[in-house]
Order: sequence, then structure tokens, then C-alpha cells
Amino acid sequence: MRISSGSVFDTNVAMLNQQQTTLLHTNQQISTGRRMLTPADDPAASANVLQVAQADGSNTQYTTNRNAAKSSIGLSEAILQSVTAVIHDAKEMAVEAGNGALSPDDRKSIGTALQGRLDEMVALSNSTDGTGNYLFSGFQGKTIPFVNTAAGVQYMGDDGQRKVQVSSSRQMPISDSGADIFMRIRSGNGKFVSEASENNTGSASVGQGSVTNPSLLTGTGYQLNFTSPTSYDVTDSHGWLVSRDNQYGSGEAIILPGMQISMMGTPAAGDTFTVSMSANEGLFKTMSDLITALNTTSPLGEAATSGQLTSSLSKAMSGLDQGLDRVLTVRAALGARMNELDSLQATGEDLGLQYKQTLSTLQDLDYNKAISDLNRQTTSLTAAQKSFKQVAELSMFNYM
Repeated sequence: MRISSGSVFDTNVAMLNQQQTTLLHTNQQISTGRRMLTPADDPAASANVLQVAQADGSNTQYTTNRNAAKSSIGLSEAILQSVTAVIHDAKEMAVEAGNGALSPDDRKSIGTALQGRLDEMVALSNSTDGTGNYLFSGFQGKTIPFVNTAAGVQYMGDDGQRKVQVSSSRQMPISDSGADIFMRIRSGNGKFVSEASENNTGSASVGQGSVTNPSLLTGTGYQLNFTSPTSYDVTDSHGWLVSRDNQYGSGEAIILPGMQISMMGTPAAGDTFTVSMSANEGLFKTMSDLITALNTTSPLGEAATSGQLTSSLSKAMSGLDQGLDRVLTVRAALGARMNELDSLQATGEDLGLQYKQTLSTLQDLDYNKAISDLNRQTTSLTAAQKSFKQVAELSMFNYM
């Protein structure tokens, strides 16, 4: 079989090109630190790399989302901590205003200071996050949640909670409805509220009382009508007579179906006191009503002023206690979210480490093997080039 010179040259050139390509590929692997330069290098591993890289990218985004959620929730908690301080201040002022030695001007001074606390609470409730969204406006992030109107502070947001995807299976609320925190506060002791009529002329005041038997509460309110300083009749909210000629003594418990209240002082004939079921009353209204009570002097005399003020203070203290409980409950929920985010963050960091280790196993280069291959390929190419040089110089004319 005869082999032509052209075939010899073509075959050697092809082999040299193939070895140079292999050498260049190995050199590129060493330069980049990657075992796979194209999917063709390892199709199965390339598919796995794509899946793991996508999962790692999602985990990285969840980490970013968790950091944003922690920032927003932490800001909300800080704002509510300030709200808690405002409520404590208001309660201290209410206790101070109950001092019988204070003059009307002194009480008005306390009312002025309390107005400052009310303005501060409105400002806190309208706080924004770092991106300009209001914290307590529900879904309406760009709508100011609380507006002071002639009818009092009104809520302009909604009941939604903005959420952020913080893991593949968890959406974390990063905002709360201001209505739930500041507006939906149960009046009185949370079950019922006791109030003195503004037309009372006696010095008696009424406390908020307590529930003695929840099963007897039917949602019906009651009115105590004093026929004399020591006697009263009870009617229900429908006007039906419940009892007549009940005896009254200052400080003695007044028993009603499922509840009891306490009264102090001396009522006058014709004075009335109402007991109605609790309804939602905003913290702003509670403080506003207290300010009004501190600035009001009854035209019916000092005794009437004292009795009505004491009743107003009792109602306000109960309302502030209910509001404080609500704020603390929300703060506890925020703390639970922060703890959950910390746990998810730790899990995310572990996942990120696992993803990176898997990616390294799939695509990172084994330098020891690569350098060994490079040396072997270099030696092989050098030998092939020398061999080709010798073959290319062969000619019969050298022997003629």
C-alpha cells in the first residue's frame, strides 16, 4: 500500500491541530479555574450546575428580602416602643389629674401637656419606612394613615398587610394595619363601659367594674336612675325596668347581670349612670376625651365637676390600659417575626454554603490534574512537532 506525501502532511497537520486544541482547552481551564468551559465538556454536570445556580440565586434574593423585612419590622417595633412610652406618660398624667387638690387651671395645664402627647402619637402613627411607605396604612403604602379632622383622628388606610417572600414557602408581613393597633381598642374594661351623665349634679363617680359571670352577659346595657342620694332604679337599654328602689352606699359594689361596678361619692336625685357594652374606640379618642374632661368645668358646680372628672379619668385609664395591651400584643408579634427571620437567615446561610460547595464540586478545576495534563499535552505536542519535522524532511533526492 502506497502512502502519498500529501496524506502524510494532512494527517500530521490534523493531529497537530487536535493536540493544540486540547492544549489550549487545558490552558483555558487553568486560567479560569473552571473544569467546564462549555456545556459540551460535561452535559449532565452542566444541567446540575444550572439548577444549583438558580437555587443559589433564589436563596441570595431571599437573603436580601429578609434583610429588608428585618429593617422594616425593626423600625415598626421602635415606633411602637415610643408609642408605649407616650401611653405611659398619658396614664401618669391621668393619675396626676385625679389629685383633688388641683385647681381647674392646674388640670388645664395637664390637658395642654396631654395634647402634646396626643400630637406626638399621631406623628408616630404616621411614620414611614426608608422607602417612603407608611408603616401603618395597610396596603396603601403611599396614603397617610391618620388624619386629624373636625370629627377627630380618622384612619385613611386599609386592613391589609404588605408581605415579602423571605423563603421558598414563607411570606412575612412587614406592615400592620393602623386600625388594628390604634383604632380598634375596646372601650371601658374591654367588656363594658360605665359613664356618668354630663347633667349629673352630685359628686358621685363610677368606676369601670368587672365581669362576674360571662355567661350572663347578653349585650344589654343598663341605666342607673337615682331617685334619691341613697336609692336608684335600674332599667335596661330597651327602657324596661329591671329593679326598683335599690339601696346605694358609697364604695359598695353595684351588682348587675354578669357584672359589678363601684361608685364613690354622693349622687343627687335625678343623676344617671349608664353601663353599655364595649365598642371599638381609638386611642386618639380616648386621649382627646380625657383632654376635654380636663378642660371642662361643669356649670352645675364643683361637686358635679369632681364626680364627672373622676368618672372620665376612670374611663380614660381603662381605655389607655386596653390600648397599651394592644400595642404590647403587636410588639410581641413583631418580636416573633424578628426571631423567625433570624432563624430563616441562619438556614439561608447554611443553604448558601451547601449550594456553593455543590457548585465547586461540579465545576471547579482540580489544579493538580489540570497541570499534570498540561505538562503531558505539552510534551506530546512537542514530540509530534519534532516527529513531523523529521518526516517532512524525508526525500528520495537526499539519496540520489
